[in-house]
Amino acid sequence: MKFGKNICILNVGGTKYAFTREVIKDFPLRRVSRLHSCSSEKEVLEVCDDYDRERNEFFFDRHSEAFVFIMLYVRSGKLRFVPQMCELSFYNEMIYWGLESSHLEFCCQRRLEDRMSDTYTYFSEDDMKAEVESRGEEEQVSRFAPDRGSARWLERMRRTFEEPASSIAAQILASVSVVFVIMSMVILCASTLPDWDTAKNNTVEEHRIIEAVCIGWFTAECIVRFIVSRDKCEFVRRPLNIIDLLAITPYYVSVAMTALTGENPQLQRAGVTLRVLRMMRIFWLIKLARHFLGLQTLGLTLRRCYREMVMLLVFVCVAMAIFSALAQLLEHGLDLETSNEDYASIPASCWWVIISMTTVGYGDMYPITVPGRVLGGVCVVSGIVLLALPITFIYHSFVQCYHELKFRSARCVRSLSSEFLN
Repeated sequence: MKFGKNICILNVGGTKYAFTREVIKDFPLRRVSRLHSCSSEKEVLEVCDDYDRERNEFFFDRHSEAFVFIMLYVRSGKLRFVPQMCELSFYNEMIYWGLESSHLEFCCQRRLEDRMSDTYTYFSEDDMKAEVESRGEEEQVSRFAPDRGSARWLERMRRTFEEPASSIAAQILASVSVVFVIMSMVILCASTLPDWDTAKNNTVEEHRIIEAVCIGWFTAECIVRFIVSRDKCEFVRRPLNIIDLLAITPYYVSVAMTALTGENPQLQRAGVTLRVLRMMRIFWLIKLARHFLGLQTLGLTLRRCYREMVMLLVFVCVAMAIFSALAQLLEHGLDLETSNEDYASIPASCWWVIISMTTVGYGDMYPITVPGRVLGGVCVVSGIVLLALPITFIYHSFVQCYHELKFRSARCVRSLSSEFLN
């Protein structure tokens, strides 16, 4: 700070605080410490709401009582909510002064998470990126007035293909896409029936035409979505777009291989490759995640709970290693005369541990000794407990993701209703 007096006065909502320049320089709050690097009043006004040069007083039009608790955090290192104040309002004050939710005490962090979950105000990083990109695009449109019409048209096309609930045209397009997915899956399932080879001699042309129409629709949809996307690299990296590519590419590869190799039955390798590529079209079912809230909730939950999923996998692997070794020892290793051949090795015992811990119990292998049966009971009970521990976290995340996506869908429906009325 190269202007003003040595004493700086912070006026937050009518409450004044006096600090020296040295204290301002190393102040824990980022917004306050930024004042020290300001070299002109213009830069100061970018940080605070007003400035009095004569008294060297900086005005902040913020909640004074919330700032009192934030100052208590600066002095004691403990940040808690203001009594009888909305948690979200206090969180906004924290963000303004440069604090994050991690600075709160653990009990207050839980309160904030519950509050955000109850009011459906949790927004993912993708939403924030989309909002920033939309704002940047609006600024570009305002700068280049002649291109405003084309930019709006591209944005409207993007929303039509990417957001099924954004407009009536988007809903019609989504419905048509779902119909094509169902038709393609019906044809794929019917082609695996035993009587299909004899029945398709009369309908081979119709089958090929329907298949080509479905592939043509998916290809055109993917190309249009790529053209109207904001960021081409981000479009290619998205999981659903990768799945679309994996579902479309096998058709063209199979057509090319058929054209090159013909119908020669001696080319067994090509035949196996074609069958594998044909079955990859089952990925088209995942395209339904664009249009159904349940599949979106499942995908978002798995993405946010990958730590819990890894923890669940570790629990299962550790238990499987322990119980499979004990089962092999009790059923096969102790008494070789009456040994159970189903437990001849630890890898073979792992299958029994998995079906026991998950309480499936196919009955294909089971212990015959008394110690083995006791171990089986312990394995079942342990599996129930170990699987139930991470499931609680995954369940709460699923509920939160469902409410979040439901809130977004309701918001899109309200905008669609207003657009229809207009």
